Amino acid sequence: MSLDIQIQQNAAARSDQEVAQILADPGFGKHFTDHMFVAEWTPESGWHRARIQPYGPFTLDPAAAVLHYAQEVFEGLKAFRHADGSVWTFRDQANAERMVRSAQRLALPVLDPADFNQAVDALIKVDQRWVPDATNEESLYVRPFMFASEAFLGVRPAHHVTFSVILSPAGPYFAGGIKPLTLWLSDDYTRAGRGGMGAAKTGGNYASSLVAQKAGMDQGCDQVVFLDCAEGRFVEELGGMNMFFVYDDGRIVTPALGTILEGVTRSAVIKLAEVRGHQVEERHYEISEWQQDAASGSLVEVFACGTAAVITPVGKLKWTGGEVTMGTEPGKLTMELRQALVDIQYGRSADNFGWTRQVC
Repeated sequence: MSLDIQIQQNAAARSDQEVAQILADPGFGKHFTDHMFVAEWTPESGWHRARIQPYGPFTLDPAAAVLHYAQEVFEGLKAFRHADGSVWTFRDQANAERMVRSAQRLALPVLDPADFNQAVDALIKVDQRWVPDATNEESLYVRPFMFASEAFLGVRPAHHVTFSVILSPAGPYFAGGIKPLTLWLSDDYTRAGRGGMGAAKTGGNYASSLVAQKAGMDQGCDQVVFLDCAEGRFVEELGGMNMFFVYDDGRIVTPALGTILEGVTRSAVIKLAEVRGHQVEERHYEISEWQQDAASGSLVEVFACGTAAVITPVGKLKWTGGEVTMGTEPGKLTMELRQALVDIQYGRSADNFGWTRQVC
């Protein structure tokens, strides 16, 4: 580990009583801890000025490159408190390695995975009192991000980059509990194309999904489904989650990688399904298969997954002129996989995959 991290304690840190009140009902992405990690990069000095400082606004020049050219990437992972009070991360190495790939795609400097983990660990240790107990699947959401902070107007990779980590206590992503989502099939917009940024975790991908998401909400749906941009035939992903399709013979299909995000939860779900004896097919999956197989009954469950939402059942797909229903209750395998995943995360069952790591 190469970062020399300086720590400045927050003199205005929230009291234990204030923290307890927040943790009693944290919501998702609404509250943030007392400190943040920050480091900077230049071609001459590499990564330097690594520090933990009081949480607060950045001061950015109006010409900061990120504001004009969207050169930024981010990650999302969680820390979990186990029954003995210890705090563990889940598959943070996979997040660190994915940030390397995202940074390379956005022409940002690479942060070594060891330094990524060092920064995450140091901040969690400083703000560990913010990690909730697991009474209702609460956790500490960890958001590392990197952006072009150089003040310049011109299309080239930035020569000054900032990396930061912030923490947010989090309750369930869907406040209404686990219930099947209704999805809207977008036939007007796509999320990514061949050679694009679909496999990178960058804000532009999410920004481009919002107009389609709004259209879906206008149709009474929870999320939007995107198809490939070349032919408009193949299912890719939701605005922020990967997709899985469960058949009556036990097969599971999930869209192949390439133009979609390589989800950390996605790969964990594949492994959990395979050790249970399910054949998992990673391939192009036509929207017509979904529609026809759901109607015939051979497609018995559909679910989506991601770090924030974990595993979420899908009950209905709607599109202009039609809809098909998979079920009004969460599927059996969907919930079994979900339970297996969260039991590992919270230390309630053995981690036979080396996915969890104790921080403090």
